Amino acid sequence: MKEIADIIASYDEAVKAGKKTALATVVHVEGSSYRRPGARMLITEEGLLTGAISGGCLEGDALRKALLVIMQQQAMLVSYDTSDEEDAVIGMGLGCNGIIQVLIEPLDANKANNPIALLKIVAQKDQQIALVTLFCLADKKNPQPGTCFLLDEEGMVAGESIYLKDQLMAGAKDALRNRQSSFHNYSKDPFQFTVFTEYIPPAISLVIIGAGNDILPLVTMAGILGWKTTIADGRPAYAKKERFPASCSVLLAKPAEVLDKLAIHNHSAILLMTHNYNYDKAMLAALSKKDMMYTGMLGPKKKLDRMRVELGEEGIHFTPAQLARIHSPVGLAIGAETAEEIALSILAEIKAVFSDANAIPLKDYTQPIHQRSALAIQQMNLSGT
Repeated sequence: MKEIADIIASYDEAVKAGKKTALATVVHVEGSSYRRPGARMLITEEGLLTGAISGGCLEGDALRKALLVIMQQQAMLVSYDTSDEEDAVIGMGLGCNGIIQVLIEPLDANKANNPIALLKIVAQKDQQIALVTLFCLADKKNPQPGTCFLLDEEGMVAGESIYLKDQLMAGAKDALRNRQSSFHNYSKDPFQFTVFTEYIPPAISLVIIGAGNDILPLVTMAGILGWKTTIADGRPAYAKKERFPASCSVLLAKPAEVLDKLAIHNHSAILLMTHNYNYDKAMLAALSKKDMMYTGMLGPKKKLDRMRVELGEEGIHFTPAQLARIHSPVGLAIGAETAEEIALSILAEIKAVFSDANAIPLKDYTQPIHQRSALAIQQMNLSGT
């Protein structure tokens, strides 16, 4: 989400300055690549790049092609074969082993539902989104409709498509239901279209209970990641807005009041970092009524065990599923000692949990880092329709 926000900001600056722009999007990958489908990069007519579609190897060529797209005002699909040893000769030197499809679209600020307008809706809505992009992979000379429309979890639609409306809507609903992107080929005379239905989860909402100095690195790093951060504390001297970055929300509240004043979602991560046993215990009791994806608490395991016993005596119990989502001691075992290192440990664990990933060294992976099956293009038959 941080990359999308940066692209939107750069686009708005370019429009204000009267500059033309194009958007490059990775729409499909075969094999390995540095970025996955959904990676984006904004290009201005002056060659300013925001975002990335690779580790730096494709950007130069994509820039040249984007300038052509801007001049012709016509979308272009470009293929990069990073498995070809000839790449080093032409100056790419990719170091990957896959075929990357990049769609480059001209951006017209006068069009109400241009790709950036749709991305602005993605950034504004604190919910799951399915974003649909249509292109012709079978023949790149055919029209490239590009980023068409989006569907949010409340059923709201923005944008439209002149092709395959019913099929695209059905695919968007499936993406939201399955929480997974998908790819489909549709043969409909005279074209064969490939559809990239991108599932975009909301940004992680980080709620830090405790406003001591040790959370400052955590807040800063979360901001770099583009996470939405709220800080809550019951101490007026600590819960001061001026102590934290402007992007953070700061809440002065007692434990019983915190959750009532916050919008807690399935993409919220709660951290108990008050260094106050009773405050943390009261917050844990309040969280027993929630089905949180992630709750982390500073301190040794025996602290959590003691709290569970005491809360149990008060009639407050946790289900096995809830206990599995409570991380205490919080963070990954990276030997962290300083506040900065502890922040890194905590954020890495949260990211792993929300990505459903095993936090082990990549060198120990025996399978591909990303699921190849998720990139398979399904063939759809529209005969008779």
